[in-house]
Amino acid sequence: MSLEWLLEINPILLALFATLFTWGLTALGSAMVFFFKSIDKRVLNSMLGFAAGVMIAASFWSLLNPAIDMCEEMGGIPWVPAVIGFLSGGAFLYLIDRILPHLHLGLSIDKAEGIKTTWQRSVLLILAITLHNIPEGLAVGVAFGVLASNPDVGALGGAVALAFGIGLQNFPEGAAVSIPLRREGFSRLKAFNYGQLSGIVEPIAGVIGASLVIFMTPILPYALSFAAGAMIFVVVEELIPEAQTGNETDLSTIGAMLGFATMMLLDVALG
Repeated sequence: MSLEWLLEINPILLALFATLFTWGLTALGSAMVFFFKSIDKRVLNSMLGFAAGVMIAASFWSLLNPAIDMCEEMGGIPWVPAVIGFLSGGAFLYLIDRILPHLHLGLSIDKAEGIKTTWQRSVLLILAITLHNIPEGLAVGVAFGVLASNPDVGALGGAVALAFGIGLQNFPEGAAVSIPLRREGFSRLKAFNYGQLSGIVEPIAGVIGASLVIFMTPILPYALSFAAGAMIFVVVEELIPEAQTGNETDLSTIGAMLGFATMMLLDVALG
């Protein structure tokens, strides 16, 4: 089916629809808590590995590579925005990680990161989950924002592939959030609400990302690279370490390989 008709829709609106889709799949994954009370550690590691693989592939195929090509077309030095934007994205997430109070699943409240606070454990948990959804929403928003200055079917296909890939990994990610919360003593409904709520930041970040690149076209290569750097920071800082806990680390590695291959396939086929 041709995607050309989508080019007639405002890119910001497309970014909103795309990130609502990714949020919806987070909620769908979170709904698994109504059917399962616990999740096998091996399955959890596989899901986290898959999510990491998708995000690594998306960072290059959907963000860094287009940023380099775009800079070449503008007559600039290709590696400059790629390097500066990438490192800036990582630095931005590093600062948020240091400042925003949050607590990773399975840790005691004294292991909370960021500025010290008296916030409840449940609030700190959901902030930790929400933290790594920011770059995902931002990446999708920037990818669709590119269409304002480059209304090309290839660019549209790449943005759609990115949204689909992020959504695909959000499903197991939603389950990987809500089910452990249930194990920590939350009711099924509360665990579901926290799980899906962690994804609500994606539509917000998506609209912001699309709006910024539309109104500031020259920063496009930097914005794409920034989103890539932010996603890689999350992968290395959170997803991979969490996926490698326990004895069955091979499963998380296989999951990462499958996630990377899936995202690469989507981007090459649709982009």
